Amino acid sequence: MTNIILLMLLSTAGPSAVIAVIGYAGILALSRNPSSAPKIQLTLILGFVFAEAIAIIALHLFHSEFFFDRQFVKKRLKF
Repeated sequence: MTNIILLMLLSTAGPSAVIAVIGYAGILALSRNPSSAPKIQLTLILGFVFAEAIAIIALHLFHSEFFFDRQFVKKRLKF
């Protein structure tokens, strides 16, 4: 059980760190050049979306690997 919790933690810690770094970089960029806010905001939003997509894919792969019923597949596909 602790292995499952550890894997779930690792699969979400990476994208969380990426979001933190993107947010920090965006704040620095806006403080240096406030007139380019629309371009920076678009880049930030895209970065957040891609980081969240990585987290969702990692959790989906984790879920399908550990909680998928292999016996059900064998019965249905007649292996």
